[in-house]
Amino acid sequence: MRRPVLLAAVLAALTAAAFATPVSANDGAVKPPEGFIALFNGENLDGWWGLGTVHYKTYRDLSPEDFEKKKEESRKDIRQHWRAENQELVNDGHGLYLTTDRFYGDFELLLDYKTVAKADSGIYLRGIPQVQIWDYTKEGGKWNIGADKGSGGLWNNPQGWPGKDPLELADKPFGQWNAFRIIMIGQYVNIWLNGKHVVKDAKLCNYFEKDKPVPADGPIQLQTHGGEIRWRNVFLREIDKHEAAEYLKKIEANAK
Repeated sequence: MRRPVLLAAVLAALTAAAFATPVSANDGAVKPPEGFIALFNGENLDGWWGLGTVHYKTYRDLSPEDFEKKKEESRKDIRQHWRAENQELVNDGHGLYLTTDRFYGDFELLLDYKTVAKADSGIYLRGIPQVQIWDYTKEGGKWNIGADKGSGGLWNNPQGWPGKDPLELADKPFGQWNAFRIIMIGQYVNIWLNGKHVVKDAKLCNYFEKDKPVPADGPIQLQTHGGEIRWRNVFLREIDKHEAAEYLKKIEANAK
């Protein structure tokens, strides 16, 4: 197998915009880097609804009318457990997961999070779990299932799959903000946590239908259970077909 030298150049080109510093407007709001959109407007929960860990067919197979009813019903729960505060999304550790109204295919996602001891969270990509967020300390009580390795891995991937565990521990101490950069193209995911490349060119396993690839698109979900978590600077850039094809071509070349 050839060393993945070519992939480094492709990923650098795909993510150059991610190194740009978000710009603060005069009103204190943070603007996304060039080429990105803000999934959270800094003021309220517009553009989001609530969903748990459920098979995508439970909402994809609904009629448009029934889908909208499901979303509206879920927002009752969302309003109880989520709020916008000081340009941050705040969850109390309970309730449904905050879920984007829109579905996304290939994308680059930037977001910051800050959580508390013994909390557990994650990020669902196209509605599939998940980029894991742990209490990485021994006191958190989950070293036996991988928390000692830190956050950022694709924890629901089967044992032995690339990406299940992060390549290094990159978490910051509680009380500090952590920064994710996530690229998903096709089935492949690359993840940086606090500037460290913790998952490289790993396929995301389809948690709901393990014999099938992940869906071509789906929502972004912010998971929560076990403790307060805060999110900010939630920005996304959609990757076009040309960029995606270039990346996948390099993946195939380096697999030979």
